[in-house]
Amino acid sequence: MNRINKGEIPKLILCIVACQGAGLLGSIFTNMSVSTWYPTLAKPWFTPPPGVIPAVWTVLFTLMGVSLFLAWRAGLTSPEFRGAAYAFAAQFVFNILWSAAFFGLQSPKAGLAVIAMLWILILLTIYRFYPLSREAALLLVPYIAWVSFAAILNYSILQLNP
Repeated sequence: MNRINKGEIPKLILCIVACQGAGLLGSIFTNMSVSTWYPTLAKPWFTPPPGVIPAVWTVLFTLMGVSLFLAWRAGLTSPEFRGAAYAFAAQFVFNILWSAAFFGLQSPKAGLAVIAMLWILILLTIYRFYPLSREAALLLVPYIAWVSFAAILNYSILQLNP
């Protein structure tokens, strides 16, 4: 990765703040039922403790911001960036939609459908970011790994709460 020069710092901050903002939007839906409906669900043994999940998401949204910055920096004027940016925006929408489906609608079934599409869109984003910046693509690997885990958790909750 090339060094970040002073003039690029505002872009980096903008990307990180935008990603954290998307996380805050999703948390609106999460907060609707995380302390009421969610505790009543049967959960699998591998469910993380409550404080772990927000911490992981904070790190992941920061990595997404850095990833977006690196892709933007590498290819803002290239035609490949447009498709990559659309994929990135689409996965963001589905990230928020998962919180709305699972927590807002209190529907593990709807959450599972949304998280499947989210996983595909993250993979597409990684694929689209790679030609622009290998580092940008690799920074999204922890995100797809966590969403894979979340999908298994979502599926398990659905199975335990028919």
